[in-house]
Amino acid sequence: MKIPTENAANKSAIESYLHVLHALMLRDMRTRFGASLWGYGVVVLWPCVHVFMLIGIYTFQKLAAPLGDNRALFFATGAVPVLVFQYISREVMKAVIMNRPLTYYPQVKLFDVILARILVEIVTGFLALLVITSILLAIGTDPIPAQPITAMCGYVAAIILGIGVGTINVAIIGFFPGWLLGYALFSIILYVSSGVMFLPSYMPDKIYYWMKFNPALQLAEWVRSAYYPYAGIQVDHLYVIMFGLTAASIGLFIVKHVVSKLNA
Repeated sequence: MKIPTENAANKSAIESYLHVLHALMLRDMRTRFGASLWGYGVVVLWPCVHVFMLIGIYTFQKLAAPLGDNRALFFATGAVPVLVFQYISREVMKAVIMNRPLTYYPQVKLFDVILARILVEIVTGFLALLVITSILLAIGTDPIPAQPITAMCGYVAAIILGIGVGTINVAIIGFFPGWLLGYALFSIILYVSSGVMFLPSYMPDKIYYWMKFNPALQLAEWVRSAYYPYAGIQVDHLYVIMFGLTAASIGLFIVKHVVSKLNA
């Protein structure tokens, strides 16, 4: 008779955890729209519709792009990283509210619910980016940035910031469940002031100085700087990364040591 080794036990524990994570991800994808995986397509296309509605409005009004000569490229480069950040930060909070009963099972922890939704939102953002890129190519717009590494780092920063603010949101709703509505309203302010629809650097210096404390604005400028390197856009990369990592650390600490005890 074979005696289970420690490595085999660890492998079994990892496999069990991955199964739990996989089940949570599938549940999130199936329950968002229409209780089917086809409904998940709506989730992917939603940010795409948002971006191209914005482009359509400005095209219909015959307004010139604030930078460059391509409206579609200007709005897409600003909107996509901001939407990636906002979707992750909001949906992580909603996942905890929707899946809280699952945490009564010993196999499912609150952190598992958070991680599963983060992974789903990262995949969703990546698919949405592919769709937007494909549509831009179809309408004759070159979506390849002049500095691809800078653009890629900007999207990664959007994910980090979304995770950080999302975990803070989870901590807040542990005490104030109504924060779900409050953050929705707060997100509108962040979006409007993030520079998706205009170029913040054209604002007066005193106003622009305070606007740059909005990390969402820095995200939009980060990605735009990869497409318009000649514009001289200055981005505080360390500020965005540290904001996201600090928020994630504080949020996870509160979730683990405070919210988990309240739910016990």
